[in-house]
Amino acid sequence: MKRGNRKTEKKLPLGIVLIYLILILWGIGTVFPFIWVILNSLKESSEVLSSSFSLPLNPTFENYRNAFERLNVLNAYKNSLIISGTVTIGVMLLSSMMSFALTRYDFTGKKFLMSMIVASLMFPVFSTIIPVFKMIVSLKLLNTNLAVILPQIAGNLSFATIVMIGFLKSVPIEMEEAAYMEGANVYQVFGKIIVPICKASLSTVAIFSFLWSYNDLFVQKIMIRDNTKFPVSTLLEEISSKYGTDFGLMAASVTLIVFPVLIIYILLQKNIIKGLTAGAVKG
Repeated sequence: MKRGNRKTEKKLPLGIVLIYLILILWGIGTVFPFIWVILNSLKESSEVLSSSFSLPLNPTFENYRNAFERLNVLNAYKNSLIISGTVTIGVMLLSSMMSFALTRYDFTGKKFLMSMIVASLMFPVFSTIIPVFKMIVSLKLLNTNLAVILPQIAGNLSFATIVMIGFLKSVPIEMEEAAYMEGANVYQVFGKIIVPICKASLSTVAIFSFLWSYNDLFVQKIMIRDNTKFPVSTLLEEISSKYGTDFGLMAASVTLIVFPVLIIYILLQKNIIKGLTAGAVKG
């Protein structure tokens, strides 16, 4: 007797279908605002007012030309790159050294210091801005890049140190002990063993520090008053106050400022996940 081939169809559980549906709707809701801004950046302001949710009838790049000529976006990019790049390097260096000391050495006050690092995450930047501003003024750093760089490094350091400590606790100490037995000093162990091992966590720290610094309007607006030194986030706030009725220019400016962040996140999102999960499971 020949048995007929019966196709077995697997039905997805209702819960899985609902999860996928929610994720699809969430994805559409996340992507749609970016597409909407890009489309409106290709329209004149009158067309944005009359039909902001339609495709541009006569696409134009005039808004982008005005953004570069009238608003000096390239100068703002340069300022942001200097500030965010310096903050990223400073946070990576200091957090790696702090985490190395806190995980590999025992000293008086270590537990208290760890508690203070964790507790500092509960204090928002708004609660410390007045004493920080007074310090910046007393040091005569107002309207300089350092006026933003120093507070941002301090603000990102606790989170970065905790991420690095979580990773280093899972790294075996045997390699370091072997290096010490071969005559290496602490600086050689840190530079040639610890730093290469921590590449995943350091990449996560670098990405978060850069993005937070890039998007930090609060500190930038308070510490920098000279419009020739504005980073991109502060420039966008300035655009909204001066050219708030020029909706095409506003949309083009938002696109120019947000686009680099999206590219960085899309290209490096795997490093973010890998760095945060590295050390979570010990082999």
